[in-house]
Amino acid sequence: MQIEEESPIKSPFEWMGGETRVKALAERFYDLMDLEPGYKALRAAHGSTLQDARDKLFWFLCGWLGGPEHYTERFGHPRLRMRHMPFSIGILERDQWLACMDQAMQETQVDPVLRERLNASFLKTADWMRNRGG
Repeated sequence: MQIEEESPIKSPFEWMGGETRVKALAERFYDLMDLEPGYKALRAAHGSTLQDARDKLFWFLCGWLGGPEHYTERFGHPRLRMRHMPFSIGILERDQWLACMDQAMQETQVDPVLRERLNASFLKTADWMRNRGG
């Protein structure tokens, strides 16, 4: 008889540490966007306040990582590309988003293996979000 052990980590959400850690990541991401000059173009695309964006990223990431579906409960399917079409997203904005998220993951001490996997997924999604060439 072969017994399979259940993985102690069931989802990236749990691996990250649950809602508290996902919230810390979303908060740090937007803090960095506000503080770091290297994310100026990205910050400019977000308007005068970031609170709505902070909440939506936290809610989205919870579900995307395998945790509670806060975003879909409020807004339905994320439809990321459609919801981002009003914003001009080129290579610069994509690259700043990826760098800002990677820095936020590093500073909030996301496990390096998980961080590498998330960066690969974020790259595919961020590139797909582009709606202009430059």
